[in-house]
Amino acid sequence: HRREHAVGHAQRVVQQAGGRTVGDRVDLRAVVAQLLEGDAWVMDGNYGGTMEQRLAACDTVVFLDLPRVLCLWRMIRRSMRYRGRSRPDMTPGCPERLTWEFAWWVWTYPRRRRPNVLKRLSLLPATTRVIHLRSTKEVAEFHERLR
Repeated sequence: HRREHAVGHAQRVVQQAGGRTVGDRVDLRAVVAQLLEGDAWVMDGNYGGTMEQRLAACDTVVFLDLPRVLCLWRMIRRSMRYRGRSRPDMTPGCPERLTWEFAWWVWTYPRRRRPNVLKRLSLLPATTRVIHLRSTKEVAEFHERLR
C-alpha cells in the first residue's frame, strides 16, 4: 500500500534566487527542524550540516549508493534536459547549471564523503531501518515494492 508523506527537497530548501545556497547553516538547520516537525516526511539531499539532525529524527534511511560514472552521466543528462530552466525539485528562478565544482564533488564522493556517510549509518540505532541500494536494479526493485 502506498503512503503519502510531505516531501522536502533539500536543494529547494536551501536555494535562493540565482541558484545560490544559504550560507548560514543555522538558517538551514531551522528550516530542516520545521520540516521534521511533521508526522511523516521524506527528505532528500546530502547536506552534511543537517545530516545528524535528519538521521536523529528518521525511522528509515534509503541510501542510494550508485556508481559514480552513472551519477556523473545522470548529472550531465539532467543538465542538458533542464538547461536554462528550473527542475521540478528546484526553486523556481534557479535554472539548472553544470559546474566543474559539482562534477568534481560527484567524482570524489566515493572516496571523500561516502565513508563518513556509511559510518554515520552504522551508528544508527537498531530501530532505524537502513536500506542501502547499490544499483539501478536494486532501486527499481525497491520502487516496485513501494507500489
